[in-house]
Amino acid sequence: MKINIVNANNESVGDFELKDELFGGRVNRDLIWESVVQQNAAERRGTHATKTRAMVSGSGKKPWRQKGTGRARVGEIRNPLWRKGGTVFGPQPRSYEFDLPKKVRRGALVAALAQKAQDGALVIVDKLEAAEKKTKATAAMLKKLGATGKTLIIDVAPQEAFVLTTRNIAGLSLVATNRVTARDVMDTSKIIATREAIEKLQESLA
Repeated sequence: MKINIVNANNESVGDFELKDELFGGRVNRDLIWESVVQQNAAERRGTHATKTRAMVSGSGKKPWRQKGTGRARVGEIRNPLWRKGGTVFGPQPRSYEFDLPKKVRRGALVAALAQKAQDGALVIVDKLEAAEKKTKATAAMLKKLGATGKTLIIDVAPQEAFVLTTRNIAGLSLVATNRVTARDVMDTSKIIATREAIEKLQESLA
């Protein structure tokens, strides 16, 4: 699969050959789903909690004797059957994080990138630099490259000035090559990647 390489003015400056074994095959959506679920679960705070019978306030004294009153036996007012008693098997603080095999994570990223490439949502530029430290100039450059709505920018080592000028642009995410995930890719409508970044990804994902 061939894709044009453009410059900052969206002018074609060459072609780039995407590996068919990575970008030309059938997209495995199951791997993408697993990767997205795993990343979402890892970010859950898991701070929910309910009070058990040991945590609720109240006396531990037995309200009345066990037998002879005609009433149901009870050990304390904090028991779960009574109003304002403890909760049985309620949620407790926990971590929802779980791990995925490296092959699954790698396969999910390959599938996500392949989907965007086949949809025509992948733009490869020769380099991304900020000529001046002004957000307005960078926003105008990205607009020429088709950055509308949610946009993901992938670079190996982003220029510091470029990072500073992109952090206030709404809907824009800048991710290094070694940190990009399938969720990052699928949560955007356009991907702008440098030639060096795509080469690095192809090398690591092959």
